[in-house]
Amino acid sequence: MSGTLTEKVLEDHLVEGELEPGEEIGIEIDQVLTQDTTGTMVWLQFEAMEMDEVQTEIAAQYCDHQTYQFDFKNTDDHRFLRSAAGTYGAYFSRPGNGICHNVHKENFAAPGKTLLGSDSHTPTPGGLGQLAIGAGGIDIAVAMGGGAYYVEMPEVVNVRLEGELPEWATAKDVILEMLRRLSVKGGVGKIFEYTGPGVETLSVPERTTITNMGTELGATSSIFPTDERTEEYLAKQGREDEYVELAPDADAEYADEITIDLSEIEPLVACPSMPDNVVPVREVAGEKVDQVILGSCTNGGYEDILPAAKMLEGREVNKKTDLIVAPGSKQASEMLARDGWTAEMMAAGVNFSEATCGACIGNGHVPASDSVSVRTFNRNFEGRSGIEDDAVYLSSPEVAAAAALKGELVDPRDLAEELGDMEAPGFELPDVYDGSKADLITPDEAVDDELVKGPNIGDVPLKGALDDEVGGETLLKMRDNITTDHIIPATSDILMYRSNVPKLSEYTLSRVDETFPERALEADGGVLVAGENYGQGSSREHAAMCPMYLGIEAVFAQSFARIHKANLFNFGIVPLTIDQETYDKIEQGDDIHIVDDIGEGVRNGEEEFTISVNGEWEATAHLDASQRERDILAAGGKLSWTKEQSLGDGAAPADD
Repeated sequence: MSGTLTEKVLEDHLVEGELEPGEEIGIEIDQVLTQDTTGTMVWLQFEAMEMDEVQTEIAAQYCDHQTYQFDFKNTDDHRFLRSAAGTYGAYFSRPGNGICHNVHKENFAAPGKTLLGSDSHTPTPGGLGQLAIGAGGIDIAVAMGGGAYYVEMPEVVNVRLEGELPEWATAKDVILEMLRRLSVKGGVGKIFEYTGPGVETLSVPERTTITNMGTELGATSSIFPTDERTEEYLAKQGREDEYVELAPDADAEYADEITIDLSEIEPLVACPSMPDNVVPVREVAGEKVDQVILGSCTNGGYEDILPAAKMLEGREVNKKTDLIVAPGSKQASEMLARDGWTAEMMAAGVNFSEATCGACIGNGHVPASDSVSVRTFNRNFEGRSGIEDDAVYLSSPEVAAAAALKGELVDPRDLAEELGDMEAPGFELPDVYDGSKADLITPDEAVDDELVKGPNIGDVPLKGALDDEVGGETLLKMRDNITTDHIIPATSDILMYRSNVPKLSEYTLSRVDETFPERALEADGGVLVAGENYGQGSSREHAAMCPMYLGIEAVFAQSFARIHKANLFNFGIVPLTIDQETYDKIEQGDDIHIVDDIGEGVRNGEEEFTISVNGEWEATAHLDASQRERDILAAGGKLSWTKEQSLGDGAAPADD
C-alpha cells in the first residue's frame, strides 16, 4: 500500500472499515497498558466480562500514580492490581518502578505494533515507530479480551522537521512550538507524523518527548519513522531484535503539512495555566521561582535529567528555590546513582523523589500558596498541581535547572553567559541501559492466581438502557476547556477512591462548583452544558462514570475532547453538540428536554435533535456517532452492551 507510515501500520491491523478520514475503523491491538488509578476499573470490567486471560501479545499493569500509598486504600489497590495481573496473565510493575510510559518504552514498545492504554499519554512510544493511542478503561478491557478498538480515522498531518537543534534548544521546545502554533485543540481528529531530514538528528528519547506531548494538542497519536537511531536505542535496551524499518512512501499524501526548522528553535516555556500559552523564556525572565521539579513521563529519562545534573555540578540551588528530581523510572534513578550524578545533585541541594507521576497530578510536592513552580511536565492546567490558583510553568530540563540556580526564570543561554563557565550540556545517550528488572514481574513469575479485593474496591456501576425521554435541569453550565481534572481531580485525598465510585462521585465537578455533587443527587437526574473542548486531558473514565452515577443523562457542549466523548458513550451519557448561540442563551438552572424520542432516534441514526429550553424556546443539538456507538449508547454503555454480545465458546467478546 502506498501511503503514510500511519496508514501502513493501520492497514496491517485493520479488521473493519476504510482508512478514510472521518470513517470509523476497527483495529487489532497488540499491546495494552494500564496504570493504578485507571487499572482497578479495567480489571473489574475484565472480570465482569467473564474472561479467563488476556488475549493481547502483551498486557502490562503499572503502579505509578499513587506510589506514596498515603492510605491503605492505595495499597489495597496495588495488591488487587498485582492479583489481577497474576490471575489474568499480565506483567506487573511494582510501585516505585516508574511511570507506565517510561517503563513500557524501556521494556515493550516496538516499531510497527499497536498499543492501547488507559492513560492519555499512551502515544509516547510513537517516538520509536509504535502506533499508540490513549483510551478509556472499558476500551482497554475489551481489547485485552481480544476485541478490536474502534476509532474515527484521523487525518494524518505531516510535520516536516528540517535543520538541527542549536545549543540549549531541546525536543521539549519543539513540542512547545507546536502548541504555540496550533493550540490545545489543534490536533483534534489528527495524527501527527514526523518526517524530514531533521528527524535523524533526534534520538528516540527526544522523539518520545515530542510524541508524549502530542496529547496536549488533542491529537489521537503521533509517530516517527524508524531508522538507525531507533535501532541504536533498542540495542542499548537489549532489544535490537525488535527493530523494524518503517517509513512513509515517497509519494505519501497528507491532509496537511507543517514545517519546523529546528535550527530556529529557542528555549520556550508554557505559562500558566495552559500548555499552549507558550512564549520564549526571555519574555518572562525575572519571574521569581519558588519550586522546580525535574521529571515526569515527558522529561524523566536518564538522558533528560543528565543535562540538568551537568548544569548543577559544582553549584548550589538558589536558597529561595526548592528543586525536586522525580525520575521517570527506577532504571533512570539507578543509572544516575551508579554514575555518581545522584550524589552530585544532592550536593547541589536537590531533593530526590520516587519514580512516580505524583506531583504531575497534584499527588505530592504541591506548591506553596502564591508561589511559582517550573516543571518539566506536560500539563499545567489550573489547580492540577494540587492547589487552586497555582502558577505552573512548563519547560525543558535546561530551563528548569537554570531557574533553580538563578531563583527566577532565565534563558539558560543568558545564565551561561552570566556565569562564564557553564557550557551547553548537550543531549547524550548512555552506552547501555542497564537498570535492574527486579520490580517488573512477568506473567510466569506471578505470585497471585486469584483476585484480592480490599474493602474500598467496589463494583462497576451499570446504567440501564437509554430512555426515550432524556433531559432535566441544567445542573451546571461551564466554560471552554474544562478538563478531566476539573471533573474528577487526582489529588491524594480524592485519588484513593478511584475504586469506589459512590464515594468518588462526591467530588464530581467540585472544582467548578463544590455544591454540584449534592445538587445532582437531590435532582434525581439532569444535564450539563459546556463550551468547547469539554473533557480535555486525562483518559480517566471516572470523569464519565461519576456523572453517570449521579444521574447525568446528557452533556450539551460546543465540542468534546476525543477520549472523553468516547467515555461518555461508554457509560451511557448522551454527548450532544450545540452552537455558540444556543450555548450563550442557556442559563444554569434551565430545564432542557429533548423533544424527540431520543431512544428511537439514536437507534435509527438520527443526527439532529430538537431541544426545548424551559418550554419557551427551541434549538437543535447534534449527535455525531457511528452505528456501533449508537448501539452502545442505547444499551446504556459499553459494558452493558458487551455483556449482551455472545461470547461463543469462551471467545473474546465481539466488538463490531
